[in-house]
Amino acid sequence: MRPLTDEETKTMFEKLSKYIGENIKLLIDRPDGTYCFRLHNDRVYYMSDKILKLATNISRDKLVSVGTCFGKFTKTQKFRLHTTALDFLAPYAKFKVWVKPGSEQSFLYGNHIMKSGLGRITENTAQYQGVVVFSMADVPLGFGVAAKTTQECRKVDPMSIVVFHQADIGEYIRSEDTLT
Repeated sequence: MRPLTDEETKTMFEKLSKYIGENIKLLIDRPDGTYCFRLHNDRVYYMSDKILKLATNISRDKLVSVGTCFGKFTKTQKFRLHTTALDFLAPYAKFKVWVKPGSEQSFLYGNHIMKSGLGRITENTAQYQGVVVFSMADVPLGFGVAAKTTQECRKVDPMSIVVFHQADIGEYIRSEDTLT
């Protein structure tokens, strides 16, 4: 487990800023202590300094994970967010989409969100902006990218895609063997 390099930090923060903007500061400067990001086996973990100090007592080859996995770096050094980061990012999300109850299951199976399944969308959402997807009961379901702006969503036909699927909490079941 090691600290992220400058390039890795930049790549990860650029990805996070698509969803939470400048609220990234709130993840690190927390009132309940100091938190940090660490890299282990191409995965980025978010943890408190107390847990980090305890984890140093375990050898690297025996350590499976520590803290919360925020995502992983691919072989091409791109950062991919995991759904395990959803609970930390959802409160700070700048752009949100709410899905109707009838379309929740479709989204959780890995499908895009159609206009007919869109409940609400944050005002002034730009096209290709990262969004956090919620149920109508404000339960975070996953991440996506807005396919249309808020204004375009009002005018398109019901079968148009309004949010491209990226990750959802259904991945725990669909791909549990590759998450760790």
